[in-house]
Amino acid sequence: MKSGYAYVKETFEKHEKEYQSTQWKRGIEYRKGKTIQRIENPTNIPRARNLGYKAKQGFVTVRARVRKGGMHKVRPKRGRKPRALGVSKYTPGKNLRWIAEERAQRKYPNMEVLNSYKVYSDGKNWYYEVILVDPHHPVIKSDPKINWICEAHQKRRVNRGLTSAGKHARGLNKKGWGSERTRPSIRANQGRGK
Repeated sequence: MKSGYAYVKETFEKHEKEYQSTQWKRGIEYRKGKTIQRIENPTNIPRARNLGYKAKQGFVTVRARVRKGGMHKVRPKRGRKPRALGVSKYTPGKNLRWIAEERAQRKYPNMEVLNSYKVYSDGKNWYYEVILVDPHHPVIKSDPKINWICEAHQKRRVNRGLTSAGKHARGLNKKGWGSERTRPSIRANQGRGK
């Protein structure tokens, strides 16, 4: 017998976007919402729980919208060779999920980013749900499974690339041959890593 979480998980695995489907209706709601929108409960509950979310005080879920594509750079008006314009095919040194986490952190400066996951995408944007934790909340401080986030060295962890998306962008998911210059950081190796 399947659990309720299994049925929720299936709706995200099928990627149904046809007319009047659940995902289609979600897309309309997401486009009407704000760029950083606080939500009552996670949309993909099994995924959120896998990443550490608990339905208790001190946890907040936020939906963040990030536009697709590389860096949208302004084209210089004059004084360049065409090859030196530096407009197209330039990408930021971080993935868009990390950017979404940083924007959520900026909106809620008293919280710390625990993790995030993708919920939807259309032709223009990616939509991520970011799990935030309040490190000053007494419920979080007294929970032995999450109170590690209250420690001083976890402050602004998303801005230092310590979340899952940050570690992925820094090339820390790879070990061994070919990743000698990614640790302790790419900057420590004069940008020669990854």
